Amino acid sequence: MSENRKPLPGFVHKHPDANASGNSGKTHCPACLGLFKAPRLLPCLHTVCTTCLEKLEPFSVVDIRGGDSDTRAEGSIFQEPKSRSLQPQIGILCPVCDAQVDLPLGGVKALTIDHLAMNDVMLESLRGEGQGLVCDLCSDREVEKRCQTCKTNLCHFCCQAHRRQKKTAFHTMVDLKDLKGYSRVGKPILCPTHPAEELRLFCELCDQPVCRDCVVGEHREHPFDFTSNVIHKHGDSVRELLRGTQPHVEALEEALAQIQGVSSALQEQVEAVAADVHAFSQGYIKAIEEHRDKLLKQLDGIRIQKENSLQLQKAQLEQLLADMRTGVEFTEHLLTSGSDLEILITKRVVVERLRKLNKVEYSARLGVNDKISFSQEKAGQCRGYDVYGAINTKEVDPAKCVLQGEDLHRAREKQTASFTLLCKDATGESMGRGGDNVHVAVVPKDKQDSPIRTVVQDNKDGSYHVSYTPKEPGIYTVWVCIREQHVQGSPFTVTVKRKHRPHLGVFHCCTFCSSGGQKSARCACGGTMPGGYLGCGHGHKGHPGRPHWSCCGKFIEKSECTYTSGQGAPRSLLRTVAL
Repeated sequence: MSENRKPLPGFVHKHPDANASGNSGKTHCPACLGLFKAPRLLPCLHTVCTTCLEKLEPFSVVDIRGGDSDTRAEGSIFQEPKSRSLQPQIGILCPVCDAQVDLPLGGVKALTIDHLAMNDVMLESLRGEGQGLVCDLCSDREVEKRCQTCKTNLCHFCCQAHRRQKKTAFHTMVDLKDLKGYSRVGKPILCPTHPAEELRLFCELCDQPVCRDCVVGEHREHPFDFTSNVIHKHGDSVRELLRGTQPHVEALEEALAQIQGVSSALQEQVEAVAADVHAFSQGYIKAIEEHRDKLLKQLDGIRIQKENSLQLQKAQLEQLLADMRTGVEFTEHLLTSGSDLEILITKRVVVERLRKLNKVEYSARLGVNDKISFSQEKAGQCRGYDVYGAINTKEVDPAKCVLQGEDLHRAREKQTASFTLLCKDATGESMGRGGDNVHVAVVPKDKQDSPIRTVVQDNKDGSYHVSYTPKEPGIYTVWVCIREQHVQGSPFTVTVKRKHRPHLGVFHCCTFCSSGGQKSARCACGGTMPGGYLGCGHGHKGHPGRPHWSCCGKFIEKSECTYTSGQGAPRSLLRTVAL
């Protein structure tokens, strides 16, 4: 077997661009943010300094996945099912992605060294004119040259010594500034088991690079080959896996782009809706403030109107009182102090004045009151918004209220009866609003301590719907009060009758027609026919001359049956057919 080191496309090669060999993400540790020092590659493919990893707090876990350790986060949707077996593990969390990293038996230092990162760090140092690089031999002086054959960085003194030695006299030496265009300038990768040997072979059985001493030792009889010979096969397998992974990357990037797009659209929509909310609320606030000002202005107008009315009534009454007192005082003085002649002389003037004063019409009842209230009722629209709140000056007058309804004085047992209360003010006008304290009581006349449950529904327009369901027939008393005062017509009585009785017969023109001419058929109308017929017939004696019920003789089709057991035709003979 011969060693062939031809570089593969996409692998080790000289790059013409000095800036193409990575960036700070490839040369700086994500934990300490400094250049990598002994970088370790984690199973999640993040690289961290060895010292930074050793500072992380390890924790004990139980690996139920079995087999090789995995770095997928707990609960990840990308986890693949594996055979489960309990294995105690010591783990740490990746400082970049928080993935669980199960440490091998050797701890952090047993993790894979990231030689690619070490190469990038060296290139980064070279771009800084070699600052920070020290000689690989003496580890004391700054580097000036590099031996391309040994792949070691040398100071000026060690470089001279390197050239004087017969074994290394013909090695190629280059200045550091000439290496800036290279993409790889790393040191030889030595075997961790045999530090004096470089890893140039690959054990196919163990799937790992090995040195010459390894193949004659612990890897004896294992199939192996030079790394340059197997890189094609293994590189192709990696590329195949990469080709299978790239579509997932593209799909995830597209999904994230969609999420970003939706997030941006969501933010824009939120801002637009927030603007609408602000605009609506500001408009609503202005509408409410305008309605408030309108109500306050209306309230002030009501105050002025009422005060003017009161002042006018006060002035009129004060003037009348002054006139009355003048007449009374003068007349009393005249009668007590005047002589007979003086009284007779002024009698005509005094009498005329007193008669005039006695005929003056006035009302001691106040023309206005202090009844002003605010109700939270709908008050139309303002600026296109519904507004609520109204000033009310009307006061309900129980004496002017009206009770109405078909069931006002009659009802049926176990059937809901109802009537309506119309509330009005002192002038007889409808209140036009609800909110009054209406109290209704329905009490059986013979059971004063057992009132019936009533329901009062406020229609919000000055009317109230009252309903109740009497349980038994009889006489009931109904009280309807507002502010503890009976309304007009209250209290009143209601006669509760038994349930409506359906008709037992048929509504017909005559018995002869509805029974098909049966002589045994009878009718409650009392009509008879010659020839042995017991029922009525057209134009014969007793026929009422219009359709009627055969059971009770009533003329109204939709009516209650009044048939009793002692009445005319027995039920067994009411065998008739419908018209």
